[in-house]
Amino acid sequence: QVQLVESGGGLVQAGGSLRLSCVVSGGTFSSRAMGWFRQAPGKEREFVATISRGGGSTYYADSVKGRFTISSDNAKNTVALQMNSLKPEDTAVYYCAAEGPMGAFDYWGQGTQVTVSS
Repeated sequence: QVQLVESGGGLVQAGGSLRLSCVVSGGTFSSRAMGWFRQAPGKEREFVATISRGGGSTYYADSVKGRFTISSDNAKNTVALQMNSLKPEDTAVYYCAAEGPMGAFDYWGQGTQVTVSS
């Protein structure tokens, strides 16, 4: 069974940085695309960033492009999200997700809270 555990969330002032990490256990890490999503209070979960199998390609939501960077480390079975120039509107619970056998993000972590104060 694939399990994902996020860490690295917290409280930061606007303009600051945080780095989220997600450790994946079970299955073959390098064969999965990985993604980060977030959900703000009262809003639907939204896409933030994704990285392809093997880490060769990345894709970002327009709202975070140029500020966030997704990366993966196959040796450590981890995917990270470096978040710079944080804004109050980035406040949300951030979730790590892993691709399942049919290409959808079937596996999810428990989430980590990111709060950006103005």
